[in-house]
Amino acid sequence: MDNTFTAPMVQTVDLLLEQKKYVTIRDVFLTMQAADIAALFDALDDSKLPLLFRLLPKELAAETFVEMDEETQELLIHGFSDTELKEVVDELYVDDMVDIVEEMPANVVKRILRSADSETRKAINEILKYPDDSAGSIMTTEYVTLRPNMTVEDAIKRIRRTGLDKETIYTSYVISDNRKLVGLLSMKTLLLSDDDDVVEDIMETNVISVKTLDDQEEVANCFKKYDFLAMPVVDNEYRLVGIVTVDDAIDVMEDEVTEDMEMMAAITPTDKPYLKTGVFETWYKRIPWLLLLMISATFTGMIITGFEEALASQVILTAFIPMLMDTGGNSGSQASVTVIRGISLDEIQFKDIFRVIWKEARVAFLCGATLALANFVKLMVFDRVSMEIAMVVCMTLVITVLCAKIIGCVLPMLAKKIGFDPAVMASPFITTAVDAISLMVYFNIASVLLGL
Repeated sequence: MDNTFTAPMVQTVDLLLEQKKYVTIRDVFLTMQAADIAALFDALDDSKLPLLFRLLPKELAAETFVEMDEETQELLIHGFSDTELKEVVDELYVDDMVDIVEEMPANVVKRILRSADSETRKAINEILKYPDDSAGSIMTTEYVTLRPNMTVEDAIKRIRRTGLDKETIYTSYVISDNRKLVGLLSMKTLLLSDDDDVVEDIMETNVISVKTLDDQEEVANCFKKYDFLAMPVVDNEYRLVGIVTVDDAIDVMEDEVTEDMEMMAAITPTDKPYLKTGVFETWYKRIPWLLLLMISATFTGMIITGFEEALASQVILTAFIPMLMDTGGNSGSQASVTVIRGISLDEIQFKDIFRVIWKEARVAFLCGATLALANFVKLMVFDRVSMEIAMVVCMTLVITVLCAKIIGCVLPMLAKKIGFDPAVMASPFITTAVDAISLMVYFNIASVLLGL
């Protein structure tokens, strides 16, 4: 819900609360989506939330609860009676329960688990045993299974009988007696088949699945590649243990993009919204990288100190240092961001490294030549420097852009190859490396051409 919609809704709900028109508030909520109600709750005073939440119908209340941030969830749980908490828990899907359990403090988790039935607790514990960022950690165990020898009529009866509490009924999974996944069946296929057709004759046998320990980012990429609504998760023996639904895949994509952006900006990733992250926590996430980059940047200072005498004899060289360093950093950032995005979309593999280098080298030559030509005109017409100085600056530009783009494309690919997140090798690190290289090139070319 955007702010232009939230503001009048907040005023309306506040007014209705003052007038104690609870039935009207409930009717308003019935016209809204769960995500919009959660956004509205986030804009309201915390003291009003328990009462408003109790006005929601049971199913809508559970859907809204899932959409809330963990602080609001914790606030409501503390205000719930055991009966109210059980009503909410009974309406939640297992994967949503797992997400909540992972975020809540221990005392809240105990209350939640006490309110869940034994079967739900077992399912939660099964999912929690999988590593973070794995397919098993984001799957749900609530799905519809069919047998190969069922008729279509039997299959539809089973879906009607068991589908109410399942996360999706649009795809059913066909398993053998030992729970091995042998096929899947869409609701469309079932509805368009004859009642006496047998499941194994109409099911899709070419099933794409993921394993429990597969990286969740790879799972999300499968959704993007195949346009699935759900994907089966199997163990090493190809037994069906759960499914990942598209809403969870979208959450993974969003989290991964956010994490990449933060790492590219030299910030330790956090899963909290910006306005809900404290000042000291924000400081803690940023300062290690700033310290590291500050220390690494001292190399540029050492290079300048090493050419102090040359600079003293040609002071004008100092004026072009910021331009050269910034251009190199920007050129490297362009290449690194493009390559990192290609890696994340599986468009670029390590085997493509020489193709990438060759492409970036040609792009670098064109960019460097264009920048050098434009700079040459500026130096001669506006700055009125000598031809030798202009040549030093322009040659440095071409070489710096070439080095920057090659470094910018190679480092992320090497990082991926050795198991690091390619985003770590984005702008800050590349800029620091390119700064040092551009200064070395600059001063060495100046030494040759100017006889320093």
